[in-house]
Amino acid sequence: MKNFIEELQWRGMLHDSMPGTEEHLLEEMRSAYVGFDPTADSLHIGNLVPIMLLAHYQRCGHRPIALVGGATGMIGDPSGKSSERNLLDEKTLRHNQKCVKAQLGHFLDFTSDADNAAILVNNYDWMKDISFLEFIRDVGKHITVNYMMAKDSVKNRIGAESKEGMSFTEFTYQMVQGYDFLHLFRENATTIQMGGSDQWGNITTGTELIRRIGGGKGYAITCPLITKSDGSKFGKSEGGNVWLDAKRTSAYKFYQYWLNTSDEDAEKYIKIFTFLDRETIDALVVEHKEAPHTRILQKRLGEEVTVLVHGKEEYEKAIAASNILFGKSTADDLKSLDEQTFLDVFDGVPQATISTDEFSEGLDMIGALSAKTNFLKSNGDARRALKENAISVNKEKVKDDFVITDDDLIANKYVLLQRGKKSYFLLIVE
Repeated sequence: MKNFIEELQWRGMLHDSMPGTEEHLLEEMRSAYVGFDPTADSLHIGNLVPIMLLAHYQRCGHRPIALVGGATGMIGDPSGKSSERNLLDEKTLRHNQKCVKAQLGHFLDFTSDADNAAILVNNYDWMKDISFLEFIRDVGKHITVNYMMAKDSVKNRIGAESKEGMSFTEFTYQMVQGYDFLHLFRENATTIQMGGSDQWGNITTGTELIRRIGGGKGYAITCPLITKSDGSKFGKSEGGNVWLDAKRTSAYKFYQYWLNTSDEDAEKYIKIFTFLDRETIDALVVEHKEAPHTRILQKRLGEEVTVLVHGKEEYEKAIAASNILFGKSTADDLKSLDEQTFLDVFDGVPQATISTDEFSEGLDMIGALSAKTNFLKSNGDARRALKENAISVNKEKVKDDFVITDDDLIANKYVLLQRGKKSYFLLIVE
């Protein structure tokens, strides 16, 4: 067994741990769990740190447990939140659980017969049959209100200048999460809970219940909350969350997110979000510093994470899509892209729409460049650009006598116009 705490330390993934945790892990195989919010049918890259915690834990010889918070997802976690989450029905939660397990399967081994094969559990399965009276009798009496009020996650919400305040439902969250730890301690011999540093209060409530009710000892490990060097929030793009589901965030956009990280962030992220060993990462850092303009770190980071989440084939498609903007490509390359990736590549490019009736007999270049689209300011500008051989249709140079027809449509509705190397325009036929 590898030393899990040492692995986290050199990767910059350890924020805090209870005294004795390292020794506890070195004694024998241990079970540890991390909770995931099931309020969407996809995880996002903000979840990658706890996922990598579990993945490294399993690779160090221990058994990881992923807990989908079906019950706690119905309540809402007050940690760092300014308002309560939407409450979901059981059918939606079960669907989301299935999707989340499929994504975790890219990182964790759920299927082998190894002693440390991963397990997925849903706290709704054991919480749904417990009555309110049972809970306050068997669990609630062991934790004082003073203890609960002392937690930062509670103090921050109650003390905030907010009209909403904090509901009793949310106030009880830490006790429900604490009971999860107690349940897994009893049923799965789980002695460790891991999570972000903002979860320390909730986790230690669980260790307290294990001590008072379970007659045992639980441990806590937390990782730092990941930030970007410019102060902006990690895991967000202009379009919101960067999701692990390609239907929500295409593999191309996913790859681009990592490719566009700063040098400082890339050096930090490649330790956290990949399984590359220390020697390989150190060599990459040295190589990158010798020629930062080549973005070696960002490219390797993007490759490792994209292959992990989407597979080798989707990574190669993302590279091909990236080359369409920045390298030599053909109409066939464009047509090989699926519609969503094509739109992602040319997101923000000016566009115009013409009807299928107007397009039925083809579109001449003056119409395409000016009269019908206003891509260029005038018909005269269009003629001059064509004469200068500066115009391309779907990445291929054209003359003034070229006519755009159905054969040129990408995904049966798009035509990419281009003047020079960097000026793009999207013509939509519908």
